[in-house]
Amino acid sequence: MDNLPELIKIKQKLDDDHIQDIESHVRSECAKVISLFKGDKKIAIGAGSRGISNYALIMKTVIKYFQENGFEMIIVPAMGSHGGATAEGQLEVLASYGITEKAMGAKILSSMEVVELDSTGLENRVYVDKNAYECDSIIIMNRIKAHTDFAGEIESGLNKMCCIGLGKHKLALEIHSFGVYGLDKLLVPTASRVAREANVRIGFALVENPYHKTKIFRALKPEEFYEEEKKLLKTAIENIAQLPVPKLDILCVNEMGKNISGIGIDPNVTGDLGIRGLPPKTNAEIRVIIVDDLTEESHGNAIGVGQADIITEQLYNKINFQATYENTITSAFLERARIPIVKKDYADALKTAIQVCGKKVENLRMARIRNTQEMSYFYVSKPVYEEIKNNPDYEAIGGFVKWEETEKL
Repeated sequence: MDNLPELIKIKQKLDDDHIQDIESHVRSECAKVISLFKGDKKIAIGAGSRGISNYALIMKTVIKYFQENGFEMIIVPAMGSHGGATAEGQLEVLASYGITEKAMGAKILSSMEVVELDSTGLENRVYVDKNAYECDSIIIMNRIKAHTDFAGEIESGLNKMCCIGLGKHKLALEIHSFGVYGLDKLLVPTASRVAREANVRIGFALVENPYHKTKIFRALKPEEFYEEEKKLLKTAIENIAQLPVPKLDILCVNEMGKNISGIGIDPNVTGDLGIRGLPPKTNAEIRVIIVDDLTEESHGNAIGVGQADIITEQLYNKINFQATYENTITSAFLERARIPIVKKDYADALKTAIQVCGKKVENLRMARIRNTQEMSYFYVSKPVYEEIKNNPDYEAIGGFVKWEETEKL
């Protein structure tokens, strides 16, 4: 293809520290807290919509451990408005991660029905999943990570799942109706209320390394959620793989999706939050973002597509507008569902981006990544390569190749 930049494949050297024996580690953490469930018979475990490494294995191991110790276990979707805010949609999301009744050996009770809890002293009303509330106790499990909407001491993790996850669509709407203030100021006190009133016994906190492997798995009591999650968030942020350079003319993203980031394209990598009036989360400056595809695990939910400037017909044709709009409207940040320019294919989108940038092809600062979560390998153009070639964290694989000769990553 004429007039497209040549690219070189780069291997990024990242910290690969991770838990080697997942099952043994999970069982060990369960053993530390089993005594907290004395007197309980039926336990609900909340399963979210986040893409988590070893998710099905960890979930099954926890369930099996408690079953072996005489407890009846049920699974409840704890994902707010995701899955199109329907019971059926949330079952589909879990199934895409390998979490089914057959695989887990436990019933999944999926419902959008909630119970309202006491909200005395809070600015907002409080709700919790009815099926979970009717159990003797609740376990939550979530990955600790930087949020896609704001920066704070607590962002996305156990507190968020306890509040917006277990609170289903109704509490997600309630918190998001306050905008960023709701997430920054109301989430933690609401999560504490849910934990107390709905008998949340423990939360399993996960942190992943830059290769999307399980680095930390830790059992925490509700009174530990706040302080420990603050520490774990710092570790999580340190383990976000970043772009090779902050300033790019064009960033090509092979895929976006809910399993990759809450808004498909992680602003903790690209910088722009996509929320009018809010400053970027990083120092990244990207002129044009192209996205080629939507992951199957997203089930058509393309929230965050508005972060892109150009998308392909392939991505556009996979969008389930009902699911996308439900999630976007619940979040209250409508900009994120805006449809970018749609071009026939990846190469056509790239030609448009080059035209917009107004530079000679040989001078373009460009990178191509698989997605904003997986960046152990990526491609860069010659100007970017010249900037990073002496950095020991980057290793060139082969030489420069034409666009049509690049691999999928």
